[in-house]
Amino acid sequence: MKSTTVAVDLAKSVFQLAVADASWKVVETHRLTRSQFERWFHNRDVSLVVMESCGSAHHWARHLSGLGIEVKRLPAKYVRAYVKRNKTDAADAAALLEALRASDIAPVRIKSVEQQALQGLHRTRSLWMATRTSRINALRGFCREFGLVIPQGSRTGVEAMARALADPRSAIPELIRGSMKLLIAEIRLLEQRIAQLEQELSAQVKHSPACQELLSVPGIGLLTATAMVAATSGEVGHYRDARHFASWFGLTPKEYSSGSTRRLGRISKRGDRYLRMLLTHGARAVLRSALMARQAGHQVDGLKEWALRVQGRTNHNKAACALANKIARICYAVLKHHEPYGSQTRREENKKTNRTAYAVAG
Repeated sequence: MKSTTVAVDLAKSVFQLAVADASWKVVETHRLTRSQFERWFHNRDVSLVVMESCGSAHHWARHLSGLGIEVKRLPAKYVRAYVKRNKTDAADAAALLEALRASDIAPVRIKSVEQQALQGLHRTRSLWMATRTSRINALRGFCREFGLVIPQGSRTGVEAMARALADPRSAIPELIRGSMKLLIAEIRLLEQRIAQLEQELSAQVKHSPACQELLSVPGIGLLTATAMVAATSGEVGHYRDARHFASWFGLTPKEYSSGSTRRLGRISKRGDRYLRMLLTHGARAVLRSALMARQAGHQVDGLKEWALRVQGRTNHNKAACALANKIARICYAVLKHHEPYGSQTRREENKKTNRTAYAVAG
């Protein structure tokens, strides 16, 4: 049988298919198991498969692309608007066909196995960090109940609690000492695992030119560089411009406009939450170093000077978000031109371009 487009509503064990002809009319619907779904495309002439960007979508997109079928993945939140009446698997599959016809919905790029593995390392580290933080907070709470004051900071706090547990004269009851020592041991084990994982990320940086270019940008460290390459594969050509790239992180303001009235609000906070958090933390670090350099009487570069001016007329948090936005745009330029930040060659090319533009205008 020859068909034009197949919409797939993915799941763990049940897959709903809607087969459409060249006129976008649904001519078949199927409800398949996982094994049936894997075999279904082998004896079909399918030109395009559309699915939501959800769990396991990257795997199935790579699988179908290997069969020579074009695959498009659409954002799930945009497809939801095309569901008619009640939500069912069949309605979701039909909604995918309608959403595919909307030219303004950009499909989601398919990630490689290496990209997903790198993202898995970051998620594992985040889980371990969250577990470590919860254990430290629990120990702090126990010590507070027994009248012990623990200094701020995770490292100094853990060391202080370990010394209190080792001291038999401390106020910690004997009944809970054993459990608290196990928590200390768990924290140190997690720290060893986190350090080992960061070493694996550092090894990946050595083999990734995109990561090395990103590391030249102020506020971009090991975690941000590897996470950005995992999310984008180091290619930004499919983004319209730097502002579009920054909006992908949710670092551009919300807009509520009508007629001649234009209202810009807070940042949208849409897109990749993890990368937005890393960029914001990096911006705060750059802003803090700029403040310390100014207080010490040292000269600061143009980026830091701009961030300090923004902070002077607004506040620290707004300046950090604005700087994170600018850092994201710098990352876009670095990945697009494949040159480190502050490259002399790029600056000279920009000057030549500006001189040529002025000459033409004159």
